[in-house]
Amino acid sequence: MLTINKAQAGTTLTVSLAGRLDTTTAKQFHSEVNDHLEGVTDLVLDCKDLDYISSAGLREFLGACKTVSENGTHVIKNCNDNVLGVFKITKLGGILNIE
Repeated sequence: MLTINKAQAGTTLTVSLAGRLDTTTAKQFHSEVNDHLEGVTDLVLDCKDLDYISSAGLREFLGACKTVSENGTHVIKNCNDNVLGVFKITKLGGILNIE
């Protein structure tokens, strides 16, 4: 199960995630976030309550961050050790802006 809360202030979109972002919930993330990035120049993905991310979730993160980074910035923040471990293993920490 994945809970997505979005807050937009101007062109900044903050997405707070809770639960699991995996093959079962990646489509939900895509439809609620990736399909609604028009006009967003700054994307904040808050992973404070994200318990797990799979390769399908990583693909959605990469897509969202790439879309926004063409004209703005992105940041992934508040990752727990499990989520950070996935970023380290996949070496995506060098591509994505993780705080």
